[in-house]
Amino acid sequence: MNLASQSGDAGGSQLLFANFNQDNTSLAVGTKSGYKFFSLSSVDKLEQIYECNRVGPCCGGPRCRSSSASPVSLHSQAQIPSVLPMTDADDGDRLHTVELKQRSTADTEDVCIVERLFSSSLVAIVSLKAPRKLKVCHFKKGTEICNYSYSNTILAVKLNRQRLIVCLEESLYIHNIRDMKVLHTIRETPPNPSGLCALSISNDNCYLAYPGSATIGEVQVFDTVNLRAANMIPAHDSPLAALAFDATGTKLATASEKGTVIRVFSIPEGQKLFEFRRGVKRCVSICSLAFSMDSLYLSASSNTETVHIFKLETQKEKPAEEPTTWGGYLGKVLMASTTYLPSQVTEMFTQGRAFATVRLPFCGHKNICALAVIQKIPRLLVAAADGYLYMYNLDPQEGGECTLTKQHRLDGSTEPPNEILEQGSHDRPLVAQTYSAAVSKGYCEEQGAVGGVGLDDDLSDLHLEEDNEQPPLILETE
Repeated sequence: MNLASQSGDAGGSQLLFANFNQDNTSLAVGTKSGYKFFSLSSVDKLEQIYECNRVGPCCGGPRCRSSSASPVSLHSQAQIPSVLPMTDADDGDRLHTVELKQRSTADTEDVCIVERLFSSSLVAIVSLKAPRKLKVCHFKKGTEICNYSYSNTILAVKLNRQRLIVCLEESLYIHNIRDMKVLHTIRETPPNPSGLCALSISNDNCYLAYPGSATIGEVQVFDTVNLRAANMIPAHDSPLAALAFDATGTKLATASEKGTVIRVFSIPEGQKLFEFRRGVKRCVSICSLAFSMDSLYLSASSNTETVHIFKLETQKEKPAEEPTTWGGYLGKVLMASTTYLPSQVTEMFTQGRAFATVRLPFCGHKNICALAVIQKIPRLLVAAADGYLYMYNLDPQEGGECTLTKQHRLDGSTEPPNEILEQGSHDRPLVAQTYSAAVSKGYCEEQGAVGGVGLDDDLSDLHLEEDNEQPPLILETE
């Protein structure tokens, strides 16, 4: 959820960006003073596990470790360290606060994009002060691994264990995350001012999805391993508004700018598997789509107060039964008549409806959702532009309206128990500053992106902790 493209008065809020990591175990927040990470292992407490501030002293507590890092100028011929083992099991997700030196402030304030790779220490950062520059850092040690400059403003960054994607308005850069080399560039894409794209987190189905048209809802699916186009899916009649892969990379959810219909396609075949109707009364702006990790549920949030949760299950065929009530007879007649009705009307009868819903205490705020299991209970998490994280319980059997369990302030302060009922205290629009006109130097017309390295000190200690599932990754140079 990038708020940096909104203009006007921010209403005193520090929030510029919020996003969940790939397995919904942590939340990243970008602010005017830096960035921070929160653990999502508990409902009652939003535990801050890291904070990077441009100014201000270290917290100094027994669970805090501080270090300093200085920026390194961009060099196209700089040598990246040849070996970069990646396990960081020294102290896990404990609180770290890093105070950066004054000369590195420009790159660490006004953080408009911050993406963490699973539960590792690898983080990709973009700031409003240098909107064309991507920094890749080891956040626990406060060291910079490398940085790249691009031909235009960076609108989105996506990561998985194999690839790092940088999305510009009319191009996409595919990096190998092992050495950060540019493997492929997709140029002259249709105008994509919102930076809409999705990257599968699966190693086996490592696909990238992005809009194939600026006027209709075409989805281009690209194989980032074999570096070739996989499919083009005609998903909607209107331009795309949201995209999301499931955890296996075999399903892709799409929504258009109308926001009334959500569709799920098989990947890479492009076959329509499910079609859900969010509503019929009004068109809305879809803010986010998110699958649960088991791919059984799909959430869709918008600029309205309602979040819809759909259940991805195929209806079993049942033997025909004679209706015994007037309602039953009417339903049978209506279904029989669909053969003779226009296709648009027929689709409304066959589209799935929401399995569960959430009523948010606000309307009109940009937000992003995640479906996660916390303390063995399915939850819907909503991080919103009003500066709050809302947690709801989801009944996996009955569905229905979800109950609000807890809300937390994204600045880490404690939420008064009754403040959720006082809408006026936090239900106000948040509008962040616009992108800076400043650009970083070092762009090369031939390649489109130029990169260099950061600090050489202690890089041998950098490890990517990915739940011990992955072997050490290697940074190599020729």
